[in-house]
Amino acid sequence: MAEMRAFRDAVHGWAAGGPGGPALDLAVRLGLRTAVLLEGLSDLAAVEALAARRGRDLAAEGVGVVPMGGAMNVGRYAGLLGPPGLGLRLAGLCDEREQPCYDRGLRRAGAPCRGFFVCVTDLEDELIRALGAAGVEEVVRADGDLRAWQTFLHQPAQQGRPRQQQLRRFLGTKKGRKIRYGRLLVEAIDPGRVPAPLDGLLASL
Repeated sequence: MAEMRAFRDAVHGWAAGGPGGPALDLAVRLGLRTAVLLEGLSDLAAVEALAARRGRDLAAEGVGVVPMGGAMNVGRYAGLLGPPGLGLRLAGLCDEREQPCYDRGLRRAGAPCRGFFVCVTDLEDELIRALGAAGVEEVVRADGDLRAWQTFLHQPAQQGRPRQQQLRRFLGTKKGRKIRYGRLLVEAIDPGRVPAPLDGLLASL
């Protein structure tokens, strides 16, 4: 796990203009064959939680999961980790509205798009729909956020909005909350109701 974190840090440094040697050395040491490109840390938390539920050690399987810090960075990361760079197979998740950006970035990197799975709005929305509003509210209560959730619901901007939209907005109102709930919602979902994009991604690795 520590070496995988070091690999991610090395890739982020490389993407920011630093040397690529450290990332290459760690990729070789870890025996990486696939890089999973994710938009952010909440997606990473969800992917890692589902892998853990299914008893999988992605790092041991040669899979490096890398949050890119935004969909607009996909071309850069695909170039570094895909055919022009480390030569790893690429996979990942993307939001439907970002799919054209992913397609362009992957084409520039000479990588196929078939390993990328599309969320209709985003992964949080997929998880909320899979678990159901009542199920998500139970997770919120169990995690000690019930009072914050009730206060949020009294805000004028939330009046009359569908509960699913309220929940999705709530998850983004506090730093770190989306990351925490990325893990918690996956842990709470019935195994047969895992969102198709997330399920498809894990099955493809």
